[in-house]
Amino acid sequence: MADENDSAKHEVHSEPEKKMVVKHKGGSSGIVGAAYFMAFIGAAVYYIQGTTTFGAGFIGFLKAIVWPAMLIFDLLKYLHM
Repeated sequence: MADENDSAKHEVHSEPEKKMVVKHKGGSSGIVGAAYFMAFIGAAVYYIQGTTTFGAGFIGFLKAIVWPAMLIFDLLKYLHM
């Protein structure tokens, strides 16, 4: 009988697992994405318009992708940070 009471004291009751459902309603980054896309198109035109070879045009396309990083780098260099 002592064994039954000891096992009852140490019995673990598990609760059913609860699943958390996260719903993304969106709409918060749409205008930022559209603005970045328009800036990308403008940068691509700027970098590609004067190229004469495919290689130079491809480099211009890559520059258009990373222009925000180049902008921040030059800004920090200008501010001596």
